Amino acid sequence: MSIKKKILITGGAGFIGSHVVRLFVKKYPNYHIFNLDALTYAGNLENLKDIEDAPNYAFIKGDITDDVFIQNIFETHKFDSVIHLAAESHVDRSISDPLAFVKTNVIGTMILLNAFRSCWQGDFQEKLFYHISTDEVYGTLGETGLFTETTSYDPNSPYSASKASSDHFVRAYGETYNLPYVITNCSNNYGQNQFPEKLIPLFINNIINHKPLPVYGDGNYTRDWLYVKDHAIAIDLVFHKGKLGETYNIGGFNEWKNIDLVKLLCRQMDQKLNREIGSSEKLITFVKDRPGHDLRYAIDASKIKDELGWTPSVTFEEGLELTINWYLNNEPWLNSITNGAYKSYYQKQYG
Repeated sequence: MSIKKKILITGGAGFIGSHVVRLFVKKYPNYHIFNLDALTYAGNLENLKDIEDAPNYAFIKGDITDDVFIQNIFETHKFDSVIHLAAESHVDRSISDPLAFVKTNVIGTMILLNAFRSCWQGDFQEKLFYHISTDEVYGTLGETGLFTETTSYDPNSPYSASKASSDHFVRAYGETYNLPYVITNCSNNYGQNQFPEKLIPLFINNIINHKPLPVYGDGNYTRDWLYVKDHAIAIDLVFHKGKLGETYNIGGFNEWKNIDLVKLLCRQMDQKLNREIGSSEKLITFVKDRPGHDLRYAIDASKIKDELGWTPSVTFEEGLELTINWYLNNEPWLNSITNGAYKSYYQKQYG
């Protein structure tokens, strides 16, 4: 079978990346998918055990901030396209160590852009640099309104500032060097294989182990939630049908206040674990708010719906149940990554 495309997916052993890698490997046997991941704390090759022997898949261990290494793999493999997911992504970690986020999210993206540009020397026919970003670059909303693709950037955390910077560099390379790109800004993802520092898997794990559920502030922060498999489908659509130089917002049409989400999660977990309804809710513990905490994110995803026909396939309640079921059926996976460094980080963050 002839190979039509060589696609480099960065961060492919991570949460979102592993779902994108799996989708592309299975759906497009005539694409050769290269998964580049540094395998830091959130990267886990166990996420891809089911496709690791696929003939159109290859794993490359490496860091996007290693300029020489990145140049070498581009020269060796001549990737037609890049789907760039590798990023430091946890706001709390960015507050503790902002320079790590600048290094990975800004410098790493620049190194990839330079390697892509150098590899093809301006001959970008049938080439694409697809940059995945976040809704957090837009800042915060009041009780009304939605983020659109033309909303001004107003990042409030080191994480969102680093992602905003990387977005600007991708656009600048498009304007300056005619580098073909698309950008998507997504809302909060949830689903299978998510590292348990993020709210939903963290609380699932804590409920299983009868640990406190640390809720920031008064719990009234609002987020839009996107099921990770729906996000992967949207990425597939934008990759193949998105217009060059465009931005698409990907949201789940699922706004939830944190405290309401946690209470729903508690009810579903009590049912799954055959515990008395309300017992998990007693684990909720309000903790000191984090600095620069954005009040509300909400995405207007009408552009990707109208232009590409994408809509979420599940409601939040359905997606949450699927997610809970997966974690309960994969406790060995959960236990294997909640040891060592993760425990010390958790203790530092929440006490």
